[in-house]
Amino acid sequence: MRGVLYVSHGSRVPDAVNEATDFIDLVKAQVNVPLQETCFLELTSPNLAQGFQRLVDKGATEISVVPVLLLSAGHYYKDIPAEIEHSQQRYPNVHVSYGRPLGVQPRLTEILKQRIEESGVTPNSDAKVLIIGRGSYNPQTQKDISTIKTQLYEQTEIEDIETCYLAACKPAFKDALHSAAQTECSQIYIVPYLWFTGILDQQIIDTVTEYQNDKEIILCKRLGKHQHLQDALKARVEETFEYVTQ
Repeated sequence: MRGVLYVSHGSRVPDAVNEATDFIDLVKAQVNVPLQETCFLELTSPNLAQGFQRLVDKGATEISVVPVLLLSAGHYYKDIPAEIEHSQQRYPNVHVSYGRPLGVQPRLTEILKQRIEESGVTPNSDAKVLIIGRGSYNPQTQKDISTIKTQLYEQTEIEDIETCYLAACKPAFKDALHSAAQTECSQIYIVPYLWFTGILDQQIIDTVTEYQNDKEIILCKRLGKHQHLQDALKARVEETFEYVTQ
Protein backbone atom coordinates (compact mmCIF):
# COMPACT_ATOMS: atom_id res chain seq x y z
CA MET A 1 0.00 0.00 0.00
CA ARG A 2 1.28 3.43 -0.93
CA GLY A 3 1.74 6.31 1.49
CA VAL A 4 2.89 9.91 0.95
CA LEU A 5 5.05 11.75 3.48
CA TYR A 6 5.26 15.53 3.02
CA VAL A 7 8.39 17.02 4.60
CA SER A 8 8.13 20.72 5.43
CA HIS A 9 10.88 22.86 6.90
CA GLY A 10 9.50 23.54 10.38
CA SER A 11 9.51 26.78 12.36
CA ARG A 12 9.38 28.19 15.87
CA VAL A 13 6.58 30.47 14.66
CA PRO A 14 3.18 28.77 15.13
CA ASP A 15 1.61 30.69 12.23
CA ALA A 16 4.30 29.36 9.90
CA VAL A 17 3.60 25.77 10.94
CA ASN A 18 -0.14 26.32 10.56
CA GLU A 19 0.29 27.84 7.10
CA ALA A 20 2.43 24.92 5.95
CA THR A 21 0.04 22.35 7.40
CA ASP A 22 -3.01 24.03 5.88
CA PHE A 23 -1.34 24.25 2.49
CA ILE A 24 -0.30 20.60 2.52
CA ASP A 25 -3.84 19.63 3.52
CA LEU A 26 -5.11 21.40 0.39
CA VAL A 27 -2.79 19.27 -1.74
CA LYS A 28 -3.60 16.06 0.12
CA ALA A 29 -7.24 16.51 -0.83
CA GLN A 30 -6.19 16.51 -4.50
CA VAL A 31 -3.97 13.42 -4.30
CA ASN A 32 -5.74 10.08 -4.64
CA VAL A 33 -3.78 8.17 -1.98
CA PRO A 34 -5.43 7.03 1.27
CA LEU A 35 -2.33 7.24 3.47
CA GLN A 36 -0.80 10.72 3.70
CA GLU A 37 1.13 12.34 6.54
CA THR A 38 2.86 15.67 7.16
CA CYS A 39 6.15 15.97 9.04
CA PHE A 40 8.82 18.59 9.65
CA LEU A 41 12.56 18.60 9.22
CA GLU A 42 13.29 20.61 12.34
CA LEU A 43 11.85 22.67 15.20
CA THR A 44 8.40 21.09 14.92
CA SER A 45 6.87 17.68 15.44
CA PRO A 46 6.22 15.17 14.07
CA ASN A 47 9.68 14.75 12.61
CA LEU A 48 10.45 12.66 9.55
CA ALA A 49 11.08 9.45 11.49
CA GLN A 50 7.77 9.83 13.31
CA GLY A 51 5.86 10.59 10.11
CA PHE A 52 7.47 7.60 8.39
CA GLN A 53 6.53 5.33 11.28
CA ARG A 54 2.93 6.56 11.24
CA LEU A 55 2.61 5.51 7.61
CA VAL A 56 4.18 2.12 8.28
CA ASP A 57 1.86 1.59 11.26
CA LYS A 58 -1.09 2.27 8.97
CA GLY A 59 0.10 -0.37 6.52
CA ALA A 60 2.22 1.53 4.00
CA THR A 61 4.68 -0.66 2.08
CA GLU A 62 5.71 2.02 -0.45
CA ILE A 63 6.34 5.57 0.76
CA SER A 64 6.80 8.67 -1.37
CA VAL A 65 8.85 11.22 0.56
CA VAL A 66 8.03 14.63 -0.90
CA PRO A 67 10.02 17.72 0.15
CA VAL A 68 7.84 20.80 0.58
CA LEU A 69 10.67 23.04 -0.60
CA LEU A 70 10.83 25.72 -3.27
CA LEU A 71 14.39 25.10 -4.40
CA SER A 72 17.15 22.49 -4.16
CA ALA A 73 19.61 23.17 -1.34
CA GLY A 74 21.18 21.50 1.69
CA HIS A 75 17.94 20.16 3.15
CA TYR A 76 17.14 18.41 -0.11
CA TYR A 77 20.60 17.04 -0.84
CA LYS A 78 21.73 16.14 2.69
CA ASP A 79 19.31 16.43 5.59
CA ILE A 80 16.23 14.70 4.21
CA PRO A 81 18.17 11.82 2.58
CA ALA A 82 19.96 11.20 5.90
CA GLU A 83 16.61 10.94 7.69
CA ILE A 84 15.22 8.66 4.97
CA GLU A 85 18.23 6.37 5.33
CA HIS A 86 17.69 6.17 9.08
CA SER A 87 14.03 5.19 8.60
CA GLN A 88 14.90 2.65 5.92
CA GLN A 89 17.31 0.97 8.29
CA ARG A 90 14.42 0.51 10.70
CA TYR A 91 12.04 -0.66 7.98
CA PRO A 92 14.15 -2.30 5.25
CA ASN A 93 11.14 -3.87 3.53
CA VAL A 94 9.48 -0.52 2.85
CA HIS A 95 10.18 0.85 -0.62
CA VAL A 96 10.89 4.57 -0.77
CA SER A 97 10.70 7.07 -3.61
CA TYR A 98 12.15 10.54 -3.04
CA GLY A 99 10.51 13.49 -4.76
CA ARG A 100 11.97 16.73 -6.00
CA PRO A 101 11.54 20.30 -4.73
CA LEU A 102 9.30 22.49 -6.84
CA GLY A 103 12.31 24.06 -8.55
CA VAL A 104 12.22 26.93 -11.02
CA GLN A 105 9.01 27.01 -13.06
CA PRO A 106 7.55 29.87 -15.13
CA ARG A 107 4.14 29.36 -13.49
CA LEU A 108 5.70 29.95 -10.07
CA THR A 109 7.51 33.06 -11.28
CA GLU A 110 4.13 34.22 -12.58
CA ILE A 111 2.99 34.41 -8.94
CA LEU A 112 5.60 37.14 -8.39
CA LYS A 113 4.18 39.04 -11.35
CA GLN A 114 0.70 38.71 -9.85
CA ARG A 115 1.93 39.86 -6.44
CA ILE A 116 3.31 43.03 -8.03
CA GLU A 117 -0.01 43.62 -9.80
CA GLU A 118 -1.97 42.92 -6.60
CA SER A 119 -0.03 45.63 -4.77
CA GLY A 120 -2.30 48.15 -6.48
CA VAL A 121 0.67 50.34 -7.41
CA THR A 122 1.50 50.58 -11.11
CA PRO A 123 5.25 50.36 -11.73
CA ASN A 124 6.83 53.50 -13.13
CA SER A 125 9.31 53.23 -15.98
CA ASP A 126 12.18 53.59 -13.51
CA ALA A 127 10.83 51.12 -10.92
CA LYS A 128 13.28 48.74 -9.27
CA VAL A 129 12.35 45.23 -8.14
CA LEU A 130 14.20 43.33 -5.43
CA ILE A 131 13.52 39.59 -5.47
CA ILE A 132 14.31 38.14 -2.05
CA GLY A 133 15.44 34.53 -1.79
CA ARG A 134 15.87 32.64 1.45
CA GLY A 135 19.51 31.90 0.67
CA SER A 136 21.68 28.81 0.95
CA TYR A 137 25.33 27.78 0.89
CA ASN A 138 24.52 25.55 -2.07
CA PRO A 139 25.53 27.42 -5.26
CA GLN A 140 22.45 26.14 -7.10
CA THR A 141 20.29 28.51 -5.05
CA GLN A 142 21.79 31.64 -6.61
CA LYS A 143 21.56 30.11 -10.08
CA ASP A 144 17.88 29.37 -9.52
CA ILE A 145 17.06 32.84 -8.19
CA SER A 146 18.92 34.35 -11.15
CA THR A 147 16.77 32.29 -13.53
CA ILE A 148 13.65 33.48 -11.71
CA LYS A 149 14.86 37.06 -12.20
CA THR A 150 15.18 36.46 -15.95
CA GLN A 151 11.72 34.89 -16.11
CA LEU A 152 10.17 37.80 -14.22
CA TYR A 153 11.74 40.28 -16.64
CA GLU A 154 10.31 38.30 -19.57
CA GLN A 155 6.87 38.27 -17.97
CA THR A 156 6.75 41.93 -16.85
CA GLU A 157 9.35 43.78 -18.97
CA ILE A 158 10.43 45.60 -15.81
CA GLU A 159 14.04 46.30 -16.66
CA ASP A 160 15.59 46.94 -13.25
CA ILE A 161 15.32 43.66 -11.33
CA GLU A 162 17.88 42.59 -8.75
CA THR A 163 18.21 39.58 -6.46
CA CYS A 164 19.17 39.44 -2.80
CA TYR A 165 19.00 37.03 0.12
CA LEU A 166 18.08 36.72 3.76
CA ALA A 167 20.90 34.33 4.67
CA ALA A 168 24.07 32.61 3.43
CA CYS A 169 24.26 34.43 0.05
CA LYS A 170 25.17 37.92 -1.03
CA PRO A 171 23.99 40.54 -1.46
CA ALA A 172 22.04 40.51 1.78
CA PHE A 173 18.56 42.02 1.55
CA LYS A 174 19.39 44.85 3.91
CA ASP A 175 22.45 45.82 1.84
CA ALA A 176 20.51 45.57 -1.42
CA LEU A 177 17.73 47.79 -0.10
CA HIS A 178 20.23 50.30 1.23
CA SER A 179 21.87 50.49 -2.20
CA ALA A 180 18.52 50.74 -3.97
CA ALA A 181 17.47 53.60 -1.72
CA GLN A 182 20.53 55.58 -2.88
CA THR A 183 19.58 55.33 -6.55
CA GLU A 184 17.35 57.63 -8.60
CA CYS A 185 14.54 55.10 -8.96
CA SER A 186 11.11 56.36 -7.85
CA GLN A 187 9.79 53.01 -6.60
CA ILE A 188 11.22 49.88 -5.03
CA TYR A 189 9.14 46.71 -5.13
CA ILE A 190 10.10 44.13 -2.51
CA VAL A 191 9.10 40.70 -3.85
CA PRO A 192 9.75 37.79 -1.46
CA TYR A 193 10.27 34.37 -3.03
CA LEU A 194 9.13 32.79 0.22
CA TRP A 195 6.37 30.24 0.76
CA PHE A 196 5.15 30.73 4.33
CA THR A 197 5.42 33.29 7.10
CA GLY A 198 8.06 33.06 9.82
CA ILE A 199 10.95 34.87 11.45
CA LEU A 200 12.39 35.86 8.06
CA ASP A 201 9.10 37.50 7.18
CA GLN A 202 9.38 39.83 10.16
CA GLN A 203 12.97 40.63 9.25
CA ILE A 204 11.77 41.88 5.87
CA ILE A 205 9.08 44.05 7.44
CA ASP A 206 11.51 45.55 9.95
CA THR A 207 14.06 46.35 7.25
CA VAL A 208 11.48 47.94 4.96
CA THR A 209 10.24 50.11 7.83
CA GLU A 210 13.74 51.58 8.22
CA TYR A 211 13.73 52.89 4.65
CA GLN A 212 10.05 53.67 4.14
CA ASN A 213 10.59 57.44 4.35
CA ASP A 214 13.37 57.49 1.76
CA LYS A 215 11.49 56.03 -1.22
CA GLU A 216 8.13 54.65 -2.24
CA ILE A 217 8.66 51.06 -1.16
CA ILE A 218 6.02 48.50 -2.05
CA LEU A 219 6.19 45.28 -0.05
CA CYS A 220 4.48 42.50 -1.98
CA LYS A 221 2.88 39.41 -0.49
CA ARG A 222 4.61 36.04 -0.16
CA LEU A 223 3.87 33.17 -2.52
CA GLY A 224 1.36 31.74 -0.02
CA LYS A 225 -1.17 29.09 -1.03
CA HIS A 226 -1.51 30.12 -4.68
CA GLN A 227 -3.11 27.51 -6.92
CA HIS A 228 0.05 27.31 -9.06
CA LEU A 229 1.94 26.14 -5.96
CA GLN A 230 -0.72 23.56 -5.17
CA ASP A 231 -0.56 22.26 -8.74
CA ALA A 232 3.24 22.16 -8.65
CA LEU A 233 3.41 20.21 -5.38
CA LYS A 234 0.73 17.79 -6.53
CA ALA A 235 2.79 17.17 -9.68
CA ARG A 236 5.88 16.44 -7.58
CA VAL A 237 3.88 13.93 -5.51
CA GLU A 238 2.53 12.17 -8.58
CA GLU A 239 6.00 12.00 -10.16
CA THR A 240 7.12 9.76 -7.32
CA PHE A 241 4.48 7.18 -8.26
CA GLU A 242 6.37 6.56 -11.49
CA TYR A 243 9.53 5.23 -9.87
CA VAL A 244 10.50 3.44 -6.69
CA THR A 245 13.99 3.24 -5.22
CA GLN A 246 15.06 1.08 -2.33
